[in-house]
Amino acid sequence: MRRYSTTAEQAPDPASVKLFPGQRAPRSDWQTVRNLLPYVWHYKWRVMLALACLVAAKVANLGVPVLMKRLIDSMNITAGDPRALLAVPVGLIVAYGMLRLSATLFTELREILFSKVTQSAVREIALQVFRHLHALSLRFHLDRQTGGMSRDIERGTRGIQSLISYSLYSILPTLVEMALVIGFFVLHYDIWFAAITGCALVGYIVFTIVVTEWRTHFRRRMNELDSRANQKAIDSLLNFETVKYFGNEAYEAQRYDENLRKYRTAAIRSQNSLSFLNFGQQAIIAIGLILILWRATVGVVDGKLTLGDLVLVNTLMIQLYIPLNFLGVIYREIKQATTDMDRMFVLLGTHQEVADAPGAPALRVSGAQVRFRDVRFSYEADRLILDGVDFTIAAGSTTAVVGHSGSGKSTLARLLFRFYDVGSGAIEIDGQDIRAITQDSLRRAIGIVPQDTVLFNDSIYYNIAYGRPDATREEVIAAAQAAQIDAFIRELPQGYDTPVGERGLKLSGGEKQRVAIARTLLKNPPVLVFDEATSALDSRTEQAIQAELMRLAQNRTTLLIAHRLSTVVHADQILVMDHGRIVERGTHAQLMRAGGRYAEMWDIQARAAARGGDGVGADALALDVGDATQDA
Repeated sequence: MRRYSTTAEQAPDPASVKLFPGQRAPRSDWQTVRNLLPYVWHYKWRVMLALACLVAAKVANLGVPVLMKRLIDSMNITAGDPRALLAVPVGLIVAYGMLRLSATLFTELREILFSKVTQSAVREIALQVFRHLHALSLRFHLDRQTGGMSRDIERGTRGIQSLISYSLYSILPTLVEMALVIGFFVLHYDIWFAAITGCALVGYIVFTIVVTEWRTHFRRRMNELDSRANQKAIDSLLNFETVKYFGNEAYEAQRYDENLRKYRTAAIRSQNSLSFLNFGQQAIIAIGLILILWRATVGVVDGKLTLGDLVLVNTLMIQLYIPLNFLGVIYREIKQATTDMDRMFVLLGTHQEVADAPGAPALRVSGAQVRFRDVRFSYEADRLILDGVDFTIAAGSTTAVVGHSGSGKSTLARLLFRFYDVGSGAIEIDGQDIRAITQDSLRRAIGIVPQDTVLFNDSIYYNIAYGRPDATREEVIAAAQAAQIDAFIRELPQGYDTPVGERGLKLSGGEKQRVAIARTLLKNPPVLVFDEATSALDSRTEQAIQAELMRLAQNRTTLLIAHRLSTVVHADQILVMDHGRIVERGTHAQLMRAGGRYAEMWDIQARAAARGGDGVGADALALDVGDATQDA
């Protein structure tokens, strides 16, 4: 029994894990089960047939010892025709074998009928949680702990299987068998047999529940430390490079071991309390067996019962004893399964901060003009990020946004993609408020080349095709050729099937950016966002990538977010932001003539480039300075 209970201790109790913003608190076990019932009841006819097979199997199981009693009693015949003596046991033996076979047949039919119900419920709920997590806002995913959440989902789906399995295959059959045995004792024997059996069962169940609830805090502590250790391990592995940069392998191992030591202490306490529970359960079962066998033995001695009755009573009690022996383990498993399920249902019930309006239509693109109309926004209530931002990107034109770090530039892209909703004002595409259209159609119309391109741990082909998964291979290759990366890919031993590694770490920065450009070209959106797409590259790679970005932006409405001013000089409109406000706007030449914030930033970067300290490249910036002077 202990080897079953060990795994029951591993999943986190919801009371021990910090909830994500917008999540509701854990509910009672019954509320959690009610959440599961609609998924199961969708297959109600299979459920009812499975339950009918369950009852039939238990009735057949009860008939087995009854036939054994008659077989034993028939052997006491000492007079009469020897042929009759032979015929009776043969008939009973055949019936005995048929009943055993029937019990097995109905049990297997029950499992065949219910397997589809279990697996379908797990599939539907897991898929719903997965879709819901993708529908949650960026705020949720920035606050999440990936390791802990992935364990919640894994345990939740496993908890559904455990709950259904233990309920249908252990708890319910045991309850049916208990009812049948007690009813049989009431009908065929005196009330003491039923009373002793009932008291033993009630005592066992009450003791199990009380002690299990008492030891819950041990399990909570152990599960909390288990999740914490897992989160720290995953966080350390995700930041593998940083750990190596600072030579902190021993430090990370020490942090991990600290949680493992605490987990070991909590696990020992939990195991000790489990041993007490196991001993108490066995003591109650032993007392019940002693009393009922004593009662049956007295009946045989008094001549009220036969030897077959003694065997029957003993067999029935053993049949009850075997599943009852694991009832404590099963109860803990079911309790843990509901805990795990509730944690997953809490995730499923997390408030969807950014949701489509009821009946929202798809975006209708006719030119793709983008308008930010008096937009105000803040991530936190006491810190305003955008304050009255108002500008228009004409259809097919390029608008660049520059400014110091923290001025609100990248927030514009996040709001345009509707990762967050604006606090006030509106963002419109071709006159349509993006809050009034479907998010799916909005994001299909926008392509982005970010500063840090994160790739899936798959092939180069997969990552380019991700821009439009239904694209043909010829279209994917054409996009790679347009992004000037096809030649590089063909030189690789595995070509387009070359794996890029975790987050694309096997590729250089420039190669990853070209993959991102190819992916966006394949998507072919009418609106483009370049979010500091070349700021992390060296000057030679930046110039090559910048030329490709300019080609990509032709005839598309483009929002260019940049820190390096050398990348925005050809924009149709340049916006200078500071502390969430637009403080200057105009073309590069106009802003240089104005001699304001933009000209000041230009001079600073020009001096840094001349000293070789900016990394932009003195030659490139000097050329832009010369062009700007000539334009001015």
